[in-house]
Amino acid sequence: MTRLGDLERAVMDVLWDVVPGTSDGVTVREVADALDGRELAYTTVMTVLDRLAGKGMVQREREGRAWRYRPAASREAHIAQLMLDALDLGGSRDAALVRFARSVTGTEAEVLRAALGSEAGLTAPGSTGGDAGGGDALTDRVDGPAGRRPAGEAAER
Repeated sequence: MTRLGDLERAVMDVLWDVVPGTSDGVTVREVADALDGRELAYTTVMTVLDRLAGKGMVQREREGRAWRYRPAASREAHIAQLMLDALDLGGSRDAALVRFARSVTGTEAEVLRAALGSEAGLTAPGSTGGDAGGGDALTDRVDGPAGRRPAGEAAER
């Protein structure tokens, strides 16, 4: 997955925060207006959105003469994909996973246990079979942009 530059990230933050999953998306003007505090030309925002579409980060649909943009995947799916891509950088995936597991807080570890238990069809110790405060996000699967594997699926070795 391509890392995002500062402006690309700001635009994606607008899309993730403003565009609900059922929305038809937003126009370039709406994104530019939401980027208050930045003095950006309309064409700059249009170029960033066009590049994000080329990277598979946003989907766009023609509406009259304008395009409407929406995220191709959720923020959580994007972050999960970044984490998976980091594991693909080389070295031992197992060692990196163990190091990561040892670095999380107790609450984060409980969320991970619940997610892993859910994947295995089990419940986490001490849980009642419900979620661990993460709602349905623990089991949601969203295809990543540009045909990448879903964030919850492991890469082939």
